[in-house]
Amino acid sequence: MRTRYLLRRGLIALGVIALVAAVAVGGYFGGKALFGTSGGEAPPAPAPRIVLHKAKGQSASDLGFPAFATRNTTRIGGVDPIDDAAGAALAAYPSSGSVPGPAAVSMVSADSWQVGIAAASLTAPPIGAPVLLGGSDSVPTVTTEALDQLAPRGTKASGGAQLFAIGPVLPPKGLKTTALKGSDPAKLAAAIASLRTRLVGAKPQHIVVASSTDPAYAMPAAAWAARSGDPVLFAGAGPPPVATLRAIHRYAGAPVYVLGPPSAVSDRAFSVIRKVAPNVKRVAGADPVANSIDFARYVDGTFGWNINDPGHGLVIASVARPLDAAAAAALSATGTWGPMLVTTSSSTLPPALRSYLQDLKPGYVNDPTRAVYNHVWVIGDSGTISVDLQAQVDDLAELVKIGSGSG
Repeated sequence: MRTRYLLRRGLIALGVIALVAAVAVGGYFGGKALFGTSGGEAPPAPAPRIVLHKAKGQSASDLGFPAFATRNTTRIGGVDPIDDAAGAALAAYPSSGSVPGPAAVSMVSADSWQVGIAAASLTAPPIGAPVLLGGSDSVPTVTTEALDQLAPRGTKASGGAQLFAIGPVLPPKGLKTTALKGSDPAKLAAAIASLRTRLVGAKPQHIVVASSTDPAYAMPAAAWAARSGDPVLFAGAGPPPVATLRAIHRYAGAPVYVLGPPSAVSDRAFSVIRKVAPNVKRVAGADPVANSIDFARYVDGTFGWNINDPGHGLVIASVARPLDAAAAAALSATGTWGPMLVTTSSSTLPPALRSYLQDLKPGYVNDPTRAVYNHVWVIGDSGTISVDLQAQVDDLAELVKIGSGSG
């Protein structure tokens, strides 16, 4: 049975670890009296014994550290994006202890990273619908379990819907569902934009156009869509899809930003978009890692993360699993609200990413409790992003003493 990390009530809270303090009271070991016979003084009590209990056959690494969490990182350790989506949703909406679940949940096909990225805009407030992954003829068990725990409420913000079933997915029974039909990613992305506009009663502030063919460059768009609610539309090498152009025209006046270099969204496509949106701008890095960093740094008025200093949340995913961008979107719309950065290596940090994290490294002069901190979500199991890479990230995110006396 494959391991799933759903953050259900916390790994430690489930009783995997118990710390037991056994303090001797009333005497010595070996049957000696409580008080000595010579000086009449009580001898020092023995130190508490701290005993670590674990399940039979369980290794130290199974306890969660550092495989799942370190000082400055937390891993959503699913074996695939389906698991990661469930884990991230439950991390963002820990619906227990009388804490209400989200208004709704979006379900998209586990076969379409484009639709998953576009659906991330429904994760943004005021809707707040995390993304779960399903299939056309069945619902994965982990998705069903997550839905049961999330218990989406169906509020005014979601139009009363508990579930948004987007594309060729089989919606589970018993939930009030709003369905967006179709299999064309560009059309579904435009339909998602229309749905959000109707639900929030306002046009988008900005539009992101991402690559329809190169997911490594498109992945960071999901985090921004979850943060802002801005729609993600698609284009590639040739002329943009008609659905994309129509949506841009429909929201005329909203600034348009193309994410990725010409190899991801061609100059030809950019030129066509410019005819509909004359002020379109491109945000691009030379490779997927640099592209995600450039997007995290970018700011243009109210658009962009502008993450150029410490004190932020960050999300790191592998380009090998594009749907992890959609799965993790809720982590960019709650908690520490951070951009998605991508890695092209499973075992070691790419140099550009290492340099960026070094730039963001937090520090303090006198009092560490008054400092700002970074927190990084790591998405995927250790086969996707290794524990070694996670340890490198943790070290770069750690608070350090700076200035006079820092050594």
